[in-house]
Amino acid sequence: MTRVPRGYIARRRRTKMRSFASNFRGAHLRLNRMITQQVKRAFVSSHRDRGRQKRDFHRLWITRINAATRKKLILNRKMLAQVAVSNPNNLYTISNKIKIIN
Repeated sequence: MTRVPRGYIARRRRTKMRSFASNFRGAHLRLNRMITQQVKRAFVSSHRDRGRQKRDFHRLWITRINAATRKKLILNRKMLAQVAVSNPNNLYTISNKIKIIN
């Protein structure tokens, strides 16, 4: 019986994992078992941090809006929300004045 070279599928899988780990350092780049562990961990972290990034930017934007309004006006978010509900045109004029001053 002739010898059949095997391992194409496994090699393809390992090569794919290795391509994800191209920027890792040390054993995390060289050893297959370590590569799979670190790539899985990286995927978990990236999935978790996508939501966290949105949350952080939302907080940053709110902080910037608050800083700008405190510097220019004596209105807080509650007052601005009430103005937005009662009379949206006034909110637009307030925001335009803030833009012009900045």
